[in-house]
Amino acid sequence: MRAEDLEKRALSLPGAVESAHFGKRDFRVGKRIFMSLPEAGRAVFKFTPDQQKMLLETEPGVCAAVPGGWGEKGWTSVWFADADEDTIDHVMETAWRNVAPKTLQKTEETLQKSEELAE
Repeated sequence: MRAEDLEKRALSLPGAVESAHFGKRDFRVGKRIFMSLPEAGRAVFKFTPDQQKMLLETEPGVCAAVPGGWGEKGWTSVWFADADEDTIDHVMETAWRNVAPKTLQKTEETLQKSEELAE
């Protein structure tokens, strides 16, 4: 997957906007970051520590905890060029849900149900 594809997917989520912090691009809902792009080929996602643990067990070659305190809080690096689309979709949606307000999450659930009915 290319960075452009990742960006497009992030911005397709309800309420998602692109911004920056510490000189690095990020994607957020309101003021809360769910994904950042600190360097080429790597994205960092906001997970809970339990979500991170499960991802590290299921995708060991694609992801790793961010070193230090950020990683202990659940922030996780994903090398997206090596990840399949289903993994990226799951990772991104999980991170988005971790920061999105409940009202936006309900909007996303309604959109998904509408898409499923249309198929």
